[in-house]
Amino acid sequence: MSLGKILLVDDEPAFCELASSWLTSSGYDVVTAGQSDKAFSVLDTFDADLVLLDLSLPPEFDPQVTLANIQKFGARPVIIITGHAERELALEAISQGAWDFIAKPIDPDLLAVVVKRAVSKHVLEKELALVKQTITPKKDASDFIGCSANAQQVRALIERIAPTDVRVLVTGPSGTGKEVISRTIHELSRRSGDSFVSVHCGAIPADLLESELFGYTKGAFTGAEKDKQGLLALADKGTLFLDEIGEMPLPMQVKLLRVLQEGTYFPVGGRDEKSIDVRVISATNADLVSKIAAGGFREDLFYRIKGINIETKPLDERLEDVSILVPSFLQQLSHRHKQTYSLSEEALDWFRQQRWPGNVRELKNALDSVVSIARDGEVTLSDIALLYPDKVSENNSELIEASTFRARPTSSSHANLDTSMEEQVKQLEIQLIRMALDFHKGNRSQAARQLGLSRQGLINKSERYGL
Repeated sequence: MSLGKILLVDDEPAFCELASSWLTSSGYDVVTAGQSDKAFSVLDTFDADLVLLDLSLPPEFDPQVTLANIQKFGARPVIIITGHAERELALEAISQGAWDFIAKPIDPDLLAVVVKRAVSKHVLEKELALVKQTITPKKDASDFIGCSANAQQVRALIERIAPTDVRVLVTGPSGTGKEVISRTIHELSRRSGDSFVSVHCGAIPADLLESELFGYTKGAFTGAEKDKQGLLALADKGTLFLDEIGEMPLPMQVKLLRVLQEGTYFPVGGRDEKSIDVRVISATNADLVSKIAAGGFREDLFYRIKGINIETKPLDERLEDVSILVPSFLQQLSHRHKQTYSLSEEALDWFRQQRWPGNVRELKNALDSVVSIARDGEVTLSDIALLYPDKVSENNSELIEASTFRARPTSSSHANLDTSMEEQVKQLEIQLIRMALDFHKGNRSQAARQLGLSRQGLINKSERYGL
């Protein structure tokens, strides 16, 4: 059984043969490469646990280039092989991330100790990573919640395209989860360890958008007292989310097009070109094709950002998702407020019946509001009616009547045998009228509708009882 895999990089064939033979006899798998630049192609097929890298290269090779390549070998340890005269170079290699160094002529016993420690370290790290991967739940696109055909299609697309670097354009009405989709793509991508930078293209004034995106140099304009990094630089190696890109001014569209085409940009006032490695995800609630026809959006930029188009549907076209969204949002609210929240059946039915023109955002905000006034954590229809009286009283008068008076029992619900039935009925009517008027803030029409009376009938009873 192999103790580990070693890549030996040295331009001396005799040394390679001798060292390779010795390491192989010690139980290691060894592959050799004559030059450091060729070693990277070897690593495509040979997953080395250790790299032995010779810095005693011919004059035509720049040691500084070789040092810079150390970090390109990835997380695996690198041991530098040097001549005695190159001790300073070896120490610099350590500062660049090398694991250790050893000088020629090599002492086999010393090499055995250094190699064993380095290989054991890397093998242990790989085993720990495998264990962590096993016990850590696999990330998926479940943050985009819903059971509708559109929700299922969106989740399937997210999981397919997230591991790639393809540009994505997310379209759909406001409040349908475009930023949730974009963040989920980032979190499932190889860039998840780097920044997700969000830019609302319509919220930043046109004359500031360029400096916010590209940054600026000292003295570029009045008030620019020092260099400042832009959002593009902050998003390097990560994901740049351009929200409402349809509102981006035309001059900025031209400059963004250059970034997407060339992967470079200039800070405002700067002459040094900057390179950028960033994935771009854009979102809009506008019809970009119509904006192109009207001259408000560049056609070439449209095809640069489009890549894959993910379209979200308004909530009133996928109302079946409400039954999934409401419990999920309630769970989030329970976790945030450290209190368990629930909905009565009538309250859940009310949420299912609404059209939600503000889409998922409006639904979530509505839930956030009603739980703040719920008694003992249960949201009833009467709680909803306090915040949305018009919507509830018009469409759910029977439900609100049952919910309101069931949720607020009174002493009159218990018979008092010392008074006549007529008197008890009178007291109950007085109490119900007062509750209805109080609930509807004195609006007699709404109170009468809830009580099943005409407006004049309510007025007559109020006068009879002196209310």
